[in-house]
Amino acid sequence: MSVRIERLGHLGDGIAQGPVFAPMTLPGEDVTGEVINGRIAAPRIVTPSPDRVRPPCCHFRACGVCLVQHASDRFVAGWKRSLVQAALAAQGLDAAVLPTRTSPPKSRRRAALSARRTKKGALVGFHGRASGTIVEIGGCQLLHPALMAAIPALKALTVIGASRKAEISFTITRTLNGIDVVARGGKPLDRPLRAELAALAGQFGLARLTWGDDLVAELAPPVQRFGTAEVTPPAGAFLQATQDGEETLLCAVSDTVSGARTVLDLFAGCGTFSLPLAAGAAVHAVEGDAAMLAALDKGWRRAKGLKRVTTEVRDLFRRPLLAEELATYDAVVIDPPRAGAQAQVGMLAQARVPVIASVSCNPASFSRDARILVNAGYRLDRVQPVDQFRWSPYIEITARFTMS
Repeated sequence: MSVRIERLGHLGDGIAQGPVFAPMTLPGEDVTGEVINGRIAAPRIVTPSPDRVRPPCCHFRACGVCLVQHASDRFVAGWKRSLVQAALAAQGLDAAVLPTRTSPPKSRRRAALSARRTKKGALVGFHGRASGTIVEIGGCQLLHPALMAAIPALKALTVIGASRKAEISFTITRTLNGIDVVARGGKPLDRPLRAELAALAGQFGLARLTWGDDLVAELAPPVQRFGTAEVTPPAGAFLQATQDGEETLLCAVSDTVSGARTVLDLFAGCGTFSLPLAAGAAVHAVEGDAAMLAALDKGWRRAKGLKRVTTEVRDLFRRPLLAEELATYDAVVIDPPRAGAQAQVGMLAQARVPVIASVSCNPASFSRDARILVNAGYRLDRVQPVDQFRWSPYIEITARFTMS
């Protein structure tokens, strides 16, 4: 069957009339292939798009992480911007959407990799496209070189710590003092295994190794720097995917709340925004994870020159801050998970805080929550798409709301 691709879907597949989905295709391309259940699994490109480029990674066709490396950077940035515009339009919102800011190649400082033992050693990489197969990623153009350099350590850990038939997962993070590794799905931790794992951590110079929920070794504090503060996050704690992306988000948030004397940071995590903002304002950080807030507080107490930072452990989904609590602040920063924060945003709408800096990783939930604020009288001044997950369908957003 021959079809013409009309648009790119929100997951990166080309879509023709029908609809017919075709991976690794672009709008305007004529493709042929067998259609099964509305999908051409192996399309042949008859007429290529001028935006088609040679994928920079040799693993592109097999690996399931980077889905749009066949498209030019210009096209991908525009496509991701259009995803944000479409989500806003679906809620009847009209706002200036700035050009996408994209992190450079080889800049991801955090990743989740999978591993299995083999007869000759171990296999470590990402899952293949729509499969459980693990693809080795020796030529990866996504991960920071420091993470790539840690793969031999992960292989060694897999050989001694993985069951013969089970898959093990590693979350690895680049820190100021080396690589922080969290392993899940490995053998139960007993004394001999702990000793072997600790020895490997020392051999490969890992900053910290956590096996399941157990700390095995910490050779150096796995520190992240937020503003002038140095924080040691709990193992596996959330961190913005790239340094470049974090700086872009922080710049936008700082600009939005500039001049505020008191700032409330909702879903504060380990202090990505709280601690830099404390250079100029008193900050109250609210987060549901006590360990993350403890790390934030410790980082603040050790830093110099910051204004007061207070913390509060609170489940903002079950117990959002009330309007009367919110109304005491000059500005609010809110960075919820993908589901958004509908209940908390409803309270913000009632409180009429002068300015809100919103950060989101989901255009749909962001737009839904933005509609609540706009209905309450807020003006959506600016929307900035931020692409930390290069070559993927994912996009983050930072936006400024001011009371009309």
